Amino acid sequence: MLNNTPTLTHEQQQQAAERIHELMAQGMSSGQAIMMVANEIREADAKQKAQVTDEDAD
Repeated sequence: MLNNTPTLTHEQQQQAAERIHELMAQGMSSGQAIMMVANEIREADAKQKAQVTDEDAD
C-alpha cells in the first residue's frame, strides 16, 4: 500500500464510493471525482494524525 494512503474500513469505502458517484452525477469525470475524494480522505487522515500527535504532546 502507498505510504500516504490510509486504510479504510468497508463502511468508509462505501461512503467514498457514494461520494464519487455523487460527484459524477453532477457532471465531474470519474478520474476527477476519484482524485478529489482520495485527496479529501488523505487530508482528513492527516488532520486526524496531527490531532493525535498534538494530544500526545500535551
